[in-house]
Amino acid sequence: MTQYRLSDVEVGKNYTAKELDSFVSTTDVVLVSNNENQLFNEPDREYKVVHSYAGFFEHSSDNGEKYYREKNVYVVEKV
Repeated sequence: MTQYRLSDVEVGKNYTAKELDSFVSTTDVVLVSNNENQLFNEPDREYKVVHSYAGFFEHSSDNGEKYYREKNVYVVEKV
């Protein structure tokens, strides 16, 4: 799927699942989808990027602390 080689996505634009697959395969990002673990099941299904964030908080089960991770996060929804 890396043949699409997306290095960036834009809020408000639509992308196919195979394009998003390429994006996460070549970029250090987090994708959050409204259809849970079904994001890559249908390669030609389209998704709209609805939000982006520069990072997120994560809870460590090891020590109970919360850490802010500076990693781009994109929220996508089925079109």
